[in-house]
Amino acid sequence: MAHNSLVLASGSRYRRDLLERLGVAFETWSPDVDETPRPSEPPRALAVRLARAKADAAGKRFPKDWVIGSDQVADLDGTPLGKPGTLENARRQLREVSGHTVLFHTALCVWNAREERRHERVVTTDVAFRRLTDAEIERYLVLEPALDCAGSAKSEGLGIALLSRLGGDDPTALVGLPLIALAAILRAEGFDVP
Repeated sequence: MAHNSLVLASGSRYRRDLLERLGVAFETWSPDVDETPRPSEPPRALAVRLARAKADAAGKRFPKDWVIGSDQVADLDGTPLGKPGTLENARRQLREVSGHTVLFHTALCVWNAREERRHERVVTTDVAFRRLTDAEIERYLVLEPALDCAGSAKSEGLGIALLSRLGGDDPTALVGLPLIALAAILRAEGFDVP
């Protein structure tokens, strides 16, 4: 079945590397989307809104193609945790999540503006953090700062040592792009995904 090109609406190297696993041709374009949460916006709703905004922005630039928007928001008891950006913020986040379970909501929006067809999914992974000492946090941040990861821990790297348990349906969702859901959507739309 013939289909349009595929565009990943993201500047994230993690999402790009994940999408490469599916063996489909794609290009990347990074939309400029304000990721500031709205007042009282629940973390899950924020993830969905941002994934949709990224897909919509890319759809305007690539109106004949399928575009993939994705975003992840860490949820600590209803409070969104974003990317720390600085070591001080990472220290603060890791102290906050120590001994708690954090929900990581990874939203996916696959959109074709020309055919006005949209698929949306949210995959949630629950991540239980061990009780962390300040010394463990400091050692971790020296070895793997994770300043570009929501919640300040990279589960696919050394951050796995900060955790006591992971629960979810798709391990790639925690890294930033739920490949099980994405592969199903792409197959349904005629892309050759093994």
